[in-house]
Amino acid sequence: MMDRSAAKELLHIQAWLGRVADIVECGEAAYLDDAILQEAGDSLMMKLGEAANRLSRLGVLAPEGVDWALAVANRNFIIHQYDEINRELTWLTLARDLTEWGDSLALYFIRAQEVIDSGI
Repeated sequence: MMDRSAAKELLHIQAWLGRVADIVECGEAAYLDDAILQEAGDSLMMKLGEAANRLSRLGVLAPEGVDWALAVANRNFIIHQYDEINRELTWLTLARDLTEWGDSLALYFIRAQEVIDSGI
C-alpha cells in the first residue's frame, strides 16, 4: 500500500511532467533560443529530482525507465554547477528521458490518486 506522502509526491511529478510536455511541445529550436524556457526546464528538473529523492527515502522503488538516483544527481548538478549546464543535454533530458517517465509511472499515478481520493 502506498502512503499519502508518496502519493502526493507522485501527483506532483505527474503535474510537472505535464509542464515538461508543454516545453517539449515548443520544440528544440525554441527551447535552445529561449532563456525563460530553459529556466523553466531547470526548475522542473530540480523539482523532479527532489521528489525522486523523497520517494527513494520513502522506499518507493522506481519502475523500469525511471531512475531516482539519476534524477537526484541531475538536480544536484543543475543547482551546483549551473554555470556548466549544456542546453542540448537538458533538452534531451526533457524531450526523451522525462517524456518516458510519464508512461513508466502511469500505474503509480493511478494508485497515488486512489490513495488521495480514499482519504487514507
